[in-house]
Amino acid sequence: MINEEYRPKAQIMDGISMNRTLIRLSHEIIEKNRGVSDVLLVGVIRRGVTLAERISQKIEEIEGIRIPVGSLDIRFHRDDLSVVGDQPIISSTDLPFDINGKRVILVDDVIFTGRTVRAALEALFEHGRPAAIQLAVLVDRGLRELPIKPDYIGKNIPTSHRELVDVKVGEVDGEDSVSILSKNS
Repeated sequence: MINEEYRPKAQIMDGISMNRTLIRLSHEIIEKNRGVSDVLLVGVIRRGVTLAERISQKIEEIEGIRIPVGSLDIRFHRDDLSVVGDQPIISSTDLPFDINGKRVILVDDVIFTGRTVRAALEALFEHGRPAAIQLAVLVDRGLRELPIKPDYIGKNIPTSHRELVDVKVGEVDGEDSVSILSKNS
């Protein structure tokens, strides 16, 4: 939940445009990987998991093959753990498959500094050695601090440090939307 020091600036996606974007990302994943054999989707907890599930469903509709989906808890790999809070909420990683030698596509809602992706890579390597790792994000808001670039981008939304990108998915938030929020003066 976004705190009260931010106000809505603009809605970038609604449910229809988000669905259209996920369909496009699914086609790009199929094309880049020349099919989906040996491809696994791993969503970064929380909204990344929902997006990975939706991409898996869309790929199944297109290719007739259901890609397995796992979830990755990165909290203990974050470099800002003390900033997040004294008592981090613990989720659990669920990778119901062997990632060794597979093409793993990490899925997250927003990429900003790149630190979440760095933490996800570290967490993923605790579970094996994939043949390749690709990154799919719904929104790339720029302002990277680490040299990390997504392979699949739903939408580029240039932002400032005084803005937030608020992604909502129906399964978690009761609606599908992407909005920019501005910091109150």
